[in-house]
Amino acid sequence: MTAGARTPRLLQGNEACALGALAAGCRFFAGYPITPSSEIAERLSEEMPRVGGVFIQMEDEIASMGAVLGASLGGAKAMTATSGPGFSLKQENLGYAAMAEIPCVIVNVMRGGPSTGMPTRPSQADVMQSRWGTHGDHPVIVLAPASVGEVYELTVRAFNLSETYRVPVIVLYDEVVAHLLETTVVPETLTLSERKAPLKGTSGFRPYAETDDGVPPMARFGDGFRTHTTGLTHGEDGFPTQKPETVRRVMGRLLGKVERHRDAIESCEAVACDDAEVLVVAFGITSRAARRAVKLARNENIRAGLLRPITLWPFPERALREMAGKAKGILVPEMNAGQLCLEVERIVGGGRVVRLDRFDGEVIAPEEILECLRGMS
Repeated sequence: MTAGARTPRLLQGNEACALGALAAGCRFFAGYPITPSSEIAERLSEEMPRVGGVFIQMEDEIASMGAVLGASLGGAKAMTATSGPGFSLKQENLGYAAMAEIPCVIVNVMRGGPSTGMPTRPSQADVMQSRWGTHGDHPVIVLAPASVGEVYELTVRAFNLSETYRVPVIVLYDEVVAHLLETTVVPETLTLSERKAPLKGTSGFRPYAETDDGVPPMARFGDGFRTHTTGLTHGEDGFPTQKPETVRRVMGRLLGKVERHRDAIESCEAVACDDAEVLVVAFGITSRAARRAVKLARNENIRAGLLRPITLWPFPERALREMAGKAKGILVPEMNAGQLCLEVERIVGGGRVVRLDRFDGEVIAPEEILECLRGMS
């Protein structure tokens, strides 16, 4: 991302998401109001018409996701925003987006669950749903901002990644980040990505052809290219097939394209990890408490460090293995019943991993994390 002159602004997290989407070139939003994400829709309902875009409140979350996919197929950068119950309803169409390789951005502002749960209380319990919420093996990218400024930045990046790799991208943050008010430095200029289009006049166009980068060009409806779009397994021509060899080849490309570009996609932040004997792995608002706890621990001569995954999926495995190799123990604080911890245990083994779970609608305080670090040092 390339920034020019910078202007500080006081923004709320959800407001930053809406403004980031507009800056990224989003010109279509379909959604349904749901706490604690509603401010995104409210702001876009005002701003989208001003930039020549379309805002539409659909009758439900299922229809919202369908409208987003239709707009994207027509060539628009498109987004929806929701919270846990609505995210559940979007999953079938999210799987369709993955199979048909339709670029789109889904913002999920997490709240307490399951079911309708706690609409006004924060949670981090959609970690695994964001990766495996729809059925079948499928590609997806999940970004997890921890500040208002990062909500803006990662919303822009979500559109860039989605358009570049033809994959649904989820921006996943919690109610606290959504409603924070912070002074944010907003870039005046941005580097934006556009989906790869087929060359005009191309004969024998195959909408799902194998390419050098694993991402086929995408023709907009009405551009004059014949396409066939389906959620069924299909060949390079887009038409349904169950021939094992064809399915293996096309699905192999589909499932492998995120991993193939992992170096360009995944990101994380390391704080005081060079000599850390105790490593904290946390994301979102919990990572901010962990950052404070690490500082307090260092004041007590406890050699603690923080690894914050910014891409939850793909998870920054290599960074975790490298930092975990130097640590005696790993602490995973999270506002759920241990979902991120499962991924950490998978990567490094469970013997050194300590859980700090909270799922009562309250955030984890720095002092809670510090107390665990004392016991692990």
